[in-house]
Amino acid sequence: MARGPLAFQLWISLCFSLILHARCFYLPGVAPQDFQHGDPLNVKVNKLTSTKTQLPYSFYSLPYCRPEHIIDSAENLGEVLRGDRIENSPYEFKMREPQMCSVACRIMLNAKTAKEFKEKIDDEYRVNMILDNLPLVVPIPRPDQENSLVYQYGFHVGLRGQYAGNKDRKHFINNHLTFVVKYHKDPMTESARIVGFEVKPFSVRHEYEGEWNGKTRLTTCDPHAKRMVTSSESPQEVEDKKEITFTYDVEFQESDVKWASRWDTYLLMADDQIHWFSIVNSLMIVLFLSGMVAMIMLRTLYRDISKYNQLETQEEAQEETGWKLVHGDVFRPPVNSDLLCVYVGTGVQFLGMILVTMLFAVLGFLSPSNRGGLMTAMLLLWVFMGLFGGYATVRLYKLFKGTEWKKITLKTAFMFPAIVFSIFFVLNALIWGEKSSGAVPFGTMFALVFLWFGISVPLIFVGAYVGFRKPVIEDPVKTNKIPRQVPEQAWYMNPVFSILIGGILPFGAVFIELFFILTSIWLHQFYYIFGFLFIIFIILIITCAEITIVLCYFQLCSEDYYWWWRSYLTSGSSALYLFLYAAFYFFTKLDIQKPVSGALYFGYMLIASYSFFVLTGTIGFYACFWFTRLIYSSVKID
Repeated sequence: MARGPLAFQLWISLCFSLILHARCFYLPGVAPQDFQHGDPLNVKVNKLTSTKTQLPYSFYSLPYCRPEHIIDSAENLGEVLRGDRIENSPYEFKMREPQMCSVACRIMLNAKTAKEFKEKIDDEYRVNMILDNLPLVVPIPRPDQENSLVYQYGFHVGLRGQYAGNKDRKHFINNHLTFVVKYHKDPMTESARIVGFEVKPFSVRHEYEGEWNGKTRLTTCDPHAKRMVTSSESPQEVEDKKEITFTYDVEFQESDVKWASRWDTYLLMADDQIHWFSIVNSLMIVLFLSGMVAMIMLRTLYRDISKYNQLETQEEAQEETGWKLVHGDVFRPPVNSDLLCVYVGTGVQFLGMILVTMLFAVLGFLSPSNRGGLMTAMLLLWVFMGLFGGYATVRLYKLFKGTEWKKITLKTAFMFPAIVFSIFFVLNALIWGEKSSGAVPFGTMFALVFLWFGISVPLIFVGAYVGFRKPVIEDPVKTNKIPRQVPEQAWYMNPVFSILIGGILPFGAVFIELFFILTSIWLHQFYYIFGFLFIIFIILIITCAEITIVLCYFQLCSEDYYWWWRSYLTSGSSALYLFLYAAFYFFTKLDIQKPVSGALYFGYMLIASYSFFVLTGTIGFYACFWFTRLIYSSVKID
């Protein structure tokens, strides 16, 4: 008899050991690499990105200098979904050996290639590179603070400008790059570790004498004459039949920053006061709601329960009004109870995924050095949390006297993922039509489908089977056979009005932090304040629970017992405000003009809002479920 549980335990142990070993062996950016003087440094190129189009492209989609053989780096699932395409580059560095005016290549533009460069310059595309797992950044002085820098992710392909005395705007390309590699030297071993990778881009119309050959020296940039590029006074224009020479300098600067702290510069928060303000703002909302809940629980409810329990005659009971009068109907199964079970189960799956992801992020497992790690972790956790989603669905389904547990489990396994996958598939088709590297390849799409059908669905069925074997949850009071008529409600207890009001406070608790999350996603900035985010998330859970309890109590006092769906929609309506805020952010902060890019933005924000609805709705539902069971189990029912 014990063989079954033992085999299950061994299977679980094997899964955990595999996950732990995978995590141990693959934590990019965690193992430092030491370089000796003269060691080769591999500079890699990543995608071209733009905040105006949100469509990434491969570096070699433009006619940049190419190495002899282009080698793709292995990307994880999250990197592929983000559109990362990491490849080798023609830039050759040697540790602590400065270079000046090294020629990467020369190209002759034709009408097609000139048009491609111009389009990318118009759309403000940036070139991203990587050295020792550090992204390339452009340091920009802060206008509001002296001796303070902000870092721009990647350098612009080029810029638009005009010559003095000429009104025609031209396109100029950044064809000279001054790289700065910062390193921290170990005085004991003389080895060094890379702690910074910066660039200053310039546009220079290079000149040389005679015919070009392997020994030709540039007159605009000559290491022998100590002539360096320090400005873009004579920029390189992008036009048909123009020759462009790509050059670069490499400087090495010793730094006091240790390897373990090298990401601190990138992630330095100059606006942490705003985040503290966000937390204080959210805490004020929580304190306000907690006060109301405490007043209801300690004063009103205590008085009500004492009064109800002291009633002696049936006549006295009939004279009473309030929440006790609906005790015979309060646990009556709602309309569309199957759909509610599906949404609650999906919400539990989502809640588990978010909590564990937050925990990993706070502990530092999902640092920016692990590119794509956050998205990969979320996908895998979503799949494995199906165990709890199936369990929660069927437990509630049994409470509603349901018997076809396999049918409800199938709905849970397919409904939410199918809706999200359908939207994602349409968006991916749009990206594919733009020939962007952000389009998910067929192999990755197959991997996502396998995660869904091969792992998520079976785990949901396992959880559902365990939930169905459990004894049914007993209601604290009996349900009458004949439904009680709900009296006419006051205008402020109208379902639509109370639901919309209920979503304001949960959204108010998170909207300041939401601004930074949207900025990091759509303006390609670093976001690594998971400590703040975790606190905000806990506050969100408390806020959703408390506002739902308060409004549920008012509803029951009005003798309206249709609380099941109302409790879910009350806190879930905060997703509507999230989507409206996303629309406001689009029109006020972003400069997206292409219809496809706009469709991508609203498509992804629709998925995010729908997920937020499922998450917050489930939190509100369980809070109200606990509250109603608590108060009705506290009174004596004749």
